Amino acid sequence: MADRKLFAGHAVRRLRRQAGLTQAAMSEALVISPSYLNLVEKNQRPLSASLLVKLAEAFDFDPRALAAGEPGGGEAAIRRRLADPIFADLEIDRNEIEEWLAGAPGGAEAFARAYDRIGAGGGDAPGALTTDPIGEVRREIERWRGHFADLDTMAETLADELRLGAGDLYGAISDRLRVKHQLTIRVLPIDVMPDLLRRTDLHARQLQLSETLDPASRTFAAAYQLAQIEARAEIEALAKGAGFAERQAERLYRRHLASYFAAAVMMPYARFLRACEATGYDLELLQRRFGAGFEQVAHRLTTLQRVGARGLPFFMVRIDRAGQASKRFSGASGAALAEAEGRCPLWRLHHAFDRPGSLAVQLVELEDGSRWLTMARSVSPQGRQYGAVPAEFAVGLGVAAEQAGSLAVARGIDLKREGTPIGLGCRACMRGGCPQRSAPPAGRALVMNDRERGVSALTFGGD
Repeated sequence: MADRKLFAGHAVRRLRRQAGLTQAAMSEALVISPSYLNLVEKNQRPLSASLLVKLAEAFDFDPRALAAGEPGGGEAAIRRRLADPIFADLEIDRNEIEEWLAGAPGGAEAFARAYDRIGAGGGDAPGALTTDPIGEVRREIERWRGHFADLDTMAETLADELRLGAGDLYGAISDRLRVKHQLTIRVLPIDVMPDLLRRTDLHARQLQLSETLDPASRTFAAAYQLAQIEARAEIEALAKGAGFAERQAERLYRRHLASYFAAAVMMPYARFLRACEATGYDLELLQRRFGAGFEQVAHRLTTLQRVGARGLPFFMVRIDRAGQASKRFSGASGAALAEAEGRCPLWRLHHAFDRPGSLAVQLVELEDGSRWLTMARSVSPQGRQYGAVPAEFAVGLGVAAEQAGSLAVARGIDLKREGTPIGLGCRACMRGGCPQRSAPPAGRALVMNDRERGVSALTFGGD
């Protein structure tokens, strides 16, 4: 797939100012014209590969900072925030957003942080501001587009070593933990560990796992333990670099990074990407080939953003039957479906609960005209239940329709046709006449007419 053009004027401008250089001085150091540098800084020209190399050589510049430093998550993320009904009367167009990001990146980042902290569109009072460690961690993950290159490379090297030692990954990890780190794995019955799936007993030098875990979950738990030991320095550096204000956010972030490393050991980047492209991202085949669960594969698909070897930009959402999201990763997709707090009942993500284990495929279209090919399936994690009620989730995946032609699930689907019209939850949706509407859009008044009844029980101004 062709890579998108890279516009990173904010990063180049920040680098120049940190070096105390004028545009003329920097352009001389890079052997380019001042006018071209000016266009790059204004995001009117993309950052070419040759200029990126020159920046790295002349200013000791880490190219990964481009992926991690777009103000407010970049143009698409700012547009999603401005799509909130409270900004509807301002009619801010794409050109204004581009000029804002180019001219005042710090202001755009400040707006994004304030909007996110207040609650993303609810119009909460300033006094309602509270610390949200989960939200902070999620924003840090999205700042990296879900891809951590150093962890991926280290995990891939480790996976190759383990593969040479044994064909069984779980057995190879068990041997490494035992021989190199003096930790043995012990699987315990549920009556011994009724409320735990994994426990590290340093006194007994044991990694204790619940018997309720399936093979994929056991392998993941063992790889997670290995991550905590062998990738500790790399994880610590990333956690400290995030600069979280709260200890809880930092600990959650470390957990995510250890899980990322574990998944990368189970699904090494190069081998996994080759398998994705060879199978048309066939989720069932990928599960079997790498001994992973559906949710593990789904999450891994959102992380395939290695420079020079990128996969399709998937997003992932995990919800419960009440529609509450417990996982949301937009990766490089920029998908509003992952970012939005609300979800539309017309999206078949919710239908996955009706047919456990079956994959629901749907072409959907948002109000902004973007079309997405989405897949959804229910999952029931082993050992997780409340009383006699097992935990159950629906995992949704999606990719832009124009990029979905190579997918196995896209066969027989006309990706150029209109998709099912959906919104981002009733409070953020301006579509009129929807029979599923349960609330008017935020900021719009209800319109009542005693002499008429439309297909929707709720109509609003402008409908």
